Amino acid sequence: MYIDTTIVPMSEDYRFIRGTDKRTGYTWPIEILGASQSALHYIDDDNFQAVKSEIRTVTGHNGEPTRALYSIEHYKTISTQCPYEILNIKDGKKDLYIRYWIKTDSASLSQPNMWRTFFEWKSKDYAKGDGLRLIAFIYSDEQGNPYWHWQGDANPENPVWEIDNKNVPVPMNEWFLTEFYWHWSEESDGRALWKVNGQIIGEHYGPTTRNSKPIDFIMLLQIYGNANPKYQWIDDIEIWDGIPEQQ
Repeated sequence: MYIDTTIVPMSEDYRFIRGTDKRTGYTWPIEILGASQSALHYIDDDNFQAVKSEIRTVTGHNGEPTRALYSIEHYKTISTQCPYEILNIKDGKKDLYIRYWIKTDSASLSQPNMWRTFFEWKSKDYAKGDGLRLIAFIYSDEQGNPYWHWQGDANPENPVWEIDNKNVPVPMNEWFLTEFYWHWSEESDGRALWKVNGQIIGEHYGPTTRNSKPIDFIMLLQIYGNANPKYQWIDDIEIWDGIPEQQ
């Protein structure tokens, strides 16, 4: 696995992850829900000085060496971030389940009122105020204690629903398993679920979109927020078309 440093035509901000998983045989760039493109997207990176991603050999969640995606954000300029984006989704009304192992540092959230996010999706026309975004955060409170926040919003300032979870501990400087599932619907049968190490962080039943908009944009992995510098490692990504039976 490697990050292709070739500049993508017409957009020098994208970098593809390429290669084949030796255990599963699946290849990168990934293709799900009919998406035509997926890549790391450098945004306001200050010539790769503000934020950087690379694949490193590290000790994984099982204690064995692994090739993980390492990201660091040193500082923020305007909207500095480096998500792995899945773009131009064609089948945005289907169910999707995503899980991966992630490790974050503790220093970035040790101060009061900090935040960082590492996963989100947006429905079509969210940027126009006509859709919905689902986003997962780690916040720190006024005493500098971290906790989970999960919300669906019409724009960053207007949540449609939101869930705080201060009961499930936020692992710091250690690997944890995160899982996301959604059933697309504008009716009461919609469902959005987030779990960490098998514990439910938040579960929303009801509409998971607005104005019948399909999902067309997923930030599978993200490093973004006001807590800097911050670090993270991502490994063992799985994507399913529903919750696996063993879950």
